[in-house]
Amino acid sequence: MSKTDIRPLGPEDAHKLAPLIAENAQALERGAPRRPDEYYANRILADKTSEVIGAYQDNQLIGFSVFFDLPELITGLRIGQLDDIYVHPDFRNQGIGRQMIEVLEKEGKKRGWLHLRWLVRGKDTPSVALYERIAEPDRLKSYIIPIDRASGS
Repeated sequence: MSKTDIRPLGPEDAHKLAPLIAENAQALERGAPRRPDEYYANRILADKTSEVIGAYQDNQLIGFSVFFDLPELITGLRIGQLDDIYVHPDFRNQGIGRQMIEVLEKEGKKRGWLHLRWLVRGKDTPSVALYERIAEPDRLKSYIIPIDRASGS
């Protein structure tokens, strides 16, 4: 098995990240296969509010994770929020997702995070199995407030 190198991604990684973003969208939405969109990948990597780490094996990007560094208003500290984690199906069950989380845990220690919050989709996603093994449930629930962009008011 090849060694996995996990590191922050930058604009030079957009062409490798785009296909994984498309695969992740396909896996989550189960619609028609998405086309890789390098422009979109570049926008994510350049976004000032999010950060992306990637898992590489033999110079091939095989997984990524998007996270945020956020203020925690009750304690005055900061938290990390893991928004998405994806590992290509050919590389799953090798501990790569766990390695990305360990990298974020180390980063959180450096940044003084209170904790790392992980937002996950429903029970049918592969990431939930990892989540249930390594994390504890929070008292909070996540709800979505739709924004009607067509109304303009």
